[in-house]
Amino acid sequence: MTGNNGELVQIEAQTLAHYTRNAEAFWAGTRDHDVSQNRAALLAPFPAGQALDILDFGCGPGRDLRWFREQGHRAVGLDGCPAFCRMARDYSGCEVWQQQFLQLDLPPARFDAIFANASLFHVPSAELPRVLRELHSALRPGGILFTSNPRGNGEGWSGERYGLWLEFDDSRAYLEAAGFTVIDHYYRPPGLPLGQQPWLAIVSRKA
Repeated sequence: MTGNNGELVQIEAQTLAHYTRNAEAFWAGTRDHDVSQNRAALLAPFPAGQALDILDFGCGPGRDLRWFREQGHRAVGLDGCPAFCRMARDYSGCEVWQQQFLQLDLPPARFDAIFANASLFHVPSAELPRVLRELHSALRPGGILFTSNPRGNGEGWSGERYGLWLEFDDSRAYLEAAGFTVIDHYYRPPGLPLGQQPWLAIVSRKA
């Protein structure tokens, strides 16, 4: 870790404690969310039908992890919340690594694609460059990173969870500094005016 280590430890611990206390409610509230647009965006750069090694970064209870496995991909989950890891293993039947985002231990060049759906925004700005470099290292040459995060300009606590809100230009700057090339981006939910689309999705390639 860089920056104020004590503060960063507290940020991660408090955010994970919130998810642990609310694991069942979180699952009930998100298991039916339609993120098919995001999953399709991750897979679009690859040949149709290619079986991929995919890391679901911040897999939560395993909704998307299970979907990737059912499509024939070799999916691995990662989450810092022990309750989510247990739920994801049970629901998806996939391997799930319990790792905190600020204390990653990822094998180099292990994955074709990383699906970071609604997860990276919990990484403080002081640590985001390092975490993105670690994700970059975990991808094979030409690998794809998908990110979807709440957009805006700000950083700090939202209730019991810490978040970082970035607009596209700042997000792209972080990604390019880590060695990625942005190849696509869009806003969600689809079909609404921009002011009613709080989520920014970005598809990046390992340069």
